Amino acid sequence: MKLSFPAGVLSLVLLLNTSGTHAQNVLKYVNPNIGTAHSRWFFYTPAAVPYGMAKLAPSTNGHYGNASGWEAVGYDTRQNSIEGFVHFHEWQAGGVSFMPTTGELRVKPGDLEGPATGYRSRFDRKNQVAEPGYYRVLLDDYNITAELTATKRVGFHRYTFPKNNQAHLILDIGNKQGESGEVTDASIRMVDATHVEGFVSTYPKYVQTYDPAGKVNMYFYGEISKQPASVGAFTAAGTQANQNSATGKGAGLVLNYQTSEQEKIEMKVGLSYTSIANAKANLLAEAGSLTFDQARAAAQATWQRELGKLAVEGPDEQNKTKFYTGLFHALLGRGIASDVNGDYPKHGGQVGKLVASGPGPKPEFINTDAIWGGYWNITQLWALSYPEWYGNYVNTQLQVYRDKGWFGDGLVNSEFVSGVGTNFVGLAVAAAYQAGIRNYDVNLAYQAVRANELNWRNRPFGSGKMDVKAFTQYGYVPFKENYKQDQGVWYKSDSTGSYFSNSHTLEYSYSAFAAAQMAKSLGKKADYEQLIKLSNGWKKILNPQNKLMRPKLADGSFVNNFNPYEPWRGFQEGNAMQYTFYVPQNPAELVAALGRDKFNNRLDSLFTASAKTGFGGGKEIDAFAGIKAIYNHGNQPCLHISWLFNFSGQPWLTQKWTRQICDEFYGTEPIHGYGYGQDEDQGQLGSWYVISALGLFDVKGFTDARPIVELGSPLFSKATIQLGNQKKLVIEAKNTAKANVYVQSAELNGKPLTNCWLYRDELMQGGKLVFTMGSQPNKTWGTKTPPPSVQ
Repeated sequence: MKLSFPAGVLSLVLLLNTSGTHAQNVLKYVNPNIGTAHSRWFFYTPAAVPYGMAKLAPSTNGHYGNASGWEAVGYDTRQNSIEGFVHFHEWQAGGVSFMPTTGELRVKPGDLEGPATGYRSRFDRKNQVAEPGYYRVLLDDYNITAELTATKRVGFHRYTFPKNNQAHLILDIGNKQGESGEVTDASIRMVDATHVEGFVSTYPKYVQTYDPAGKVNMYFYGEISKQPASVGAFTAAGTQANQNSATGKGAGLVLNYQTSEQEKIEMKVGLSYTSIANAKANLLAEAGSLTFDQARAAAQATWQRELGKLAVEGPDEQNKTKFYTGLFHALLGRGIASDVNGDYPKHGGQVGKLVASGPGPKPEFINTDAIWGGYWNITQLWALSYPEWYGNYVNTQLQVYRDKGWFGDGLVNSEFVSGVGTNFVGLAVAAAYQAGIRNYDVNLAYQAVRANELNWRNRPFGSGKMDVKAFTQYGYVPFKENYKQDQGVWYKSDSTGSYFSNSHTLEYSYSAFAAAQMAKSLGKKADYEQLIKLSNGWKKILNPQNKLMRPKLADGSFVNNFNPYEPWRGFQEGNAMQYTFYVPQNPAELVAALGRDKFNNRLDSLFTASAKTGFGGGKEIDAFAGIKAIYNHGNQPCLHISWLFNFSGQPWLTQKWTRQICDEFYGTEPIHGYGYGQDEDQGQLGSWYVISALGLFDVKGFTDARPIVELGSPLFSKATIQLGNQKKLVIEAKNTAKANVYVQSAELNGKPLTNCWLYRDELMQGGKLVFTMGSQPNKTWGTKTPPPSVQ
């Protein structure tokens, strides 16, 4: 049979068929099952394309919901039954679950502990295949093979049934899924014999907290390959036979069939966050005449193209698996929310049209968890080889600024879902500007960046930084013990201070530095001077006696009963031992304040101690397992610390410890993936592995007026990188081996490098970066001129 491909798909399929062994190997090294114990809602969504809206995946526990709004939920390798295949998997957004069954009809998913109590089915992981762009599993209770794939905005299902007179497709629309929170409204109806449409509205926990007037709407329009023999409906109130529509909580339809042995029933489901009409338009534009196999081929070709922008070589197969699985999660973590026609969801269920105000392709609007810590991983990866996604991030945030007057650190359908109560969007936007990503209104961007650092009047809670007034007034954020819980709100911040005073002081000092550098680049001298002064706020909370960051009261005195290992009190998701090193904007001055020897000894002993617990929370399966530890790689505040030795004259220790973290914190098992059940926030920990394995990093997250790149210990004998400017960079590591972690010498395009850093614009010219590695440190290499600390 001759296949007919729609425009745009043929080239992808040709890529799949002609790109040879190397391209096939890239997909081979991605293992989506890694880290699937205690994993987040987005995490296990193999049937998707990079940054897709359609993220199809099996769910083992999705309908249980998420009481706190952020915990791991969705698919857990320790659970052995599947309750459905869900279309939307985004930060605070989830819904539209389908499930094929046979036999007696059940319309509730049932309990994990008792699969027979509902329509869920047991399965054996030996009969499961998960690849980038494709998923397959045998549902043991029904002997049905389920397959999933996707385009950007369209989900594809293929179910292979046994011979059965009671076969069903359950379209479960009106129940909570994952992080989505309670369903407030839902509707589903058969448009005709083979088409279905509907929507679900939800009120996620973080929308309730940070943007209470907001809502999250999800729309769909589906095409079914076979007309059902009959259709029934159900809601929370019960079932109704021969009814082709349902509304309200618990709404869903049952499509009933008589199937022959190995009969396949397929569905294509267009998705949208704005309307049913746009869901249909997305379906017709992306998949109108596309078959399941064509969609799978195109999806996997897209993954090979995007993953293949970073091509690594070497004998260590396990490291390649870590590398490409980390890159997979980095390219999966955020998802588009705009439609093919440019519509995007605005606050409160409205619809807008994304403004394109710079060069290049029309941007996409994306949903995103907080960028907290993302400047030490995901933005650096974007800037290296995926600048279009950095541009999409900036354009999304600027659109929200136009619509609402403020940046929002975390976003779901334009609603503020901050999560951490700070806001690093300004820093990420300033860094994009310094990295040369400028496909937006630069003047508007600076206006928004400045406002994020300095404005406090009428600031909405969901934009974070409610203590900006206190920071600008005192130069630090005063500690408020009584704000641990105030009127039922945990960890309150306001214009007088915060329970998280120290972490906020350190974070606002860093982001003020980023804004200052952007002001300087744009010739705004007065703003620069104000912001650069604020960037030194960290000095006000450094206790001169014990050289630790210690919470300080409004009267200038340090708090009593201080325990540097105690998390939360003054420090969000960390403690003083971890946060004392949080001065990425000026490491040289931090080294001087502590004294170089004390700094190096403390930092080295920190890693020596933390190595005993796998650089995190040991084998405890919990996102916060390591927050009491001396170092916690499983959470954002620590991710730059191992690179600080480059600033303190001992770059060989950066080489040693970054390599050991790559070897030991990261694993290749379902339980030991990113630590043990640690917090892989939308691809951040995976991104850290990728850039550290290449031997490239910037403590300052490209916020300098002329950004630098620090050099570490490359894992692979050769890495070929397609840079975002279309030039090519080859990184070679001679004599690389597990024991050879130390750089003996390096050169760029034949010129010896005597420093452990170089300017980013030099690296982005491409060419060849060559390291010679050895098993013993070369304590003279890279020490002559430390990286610039303040520009």
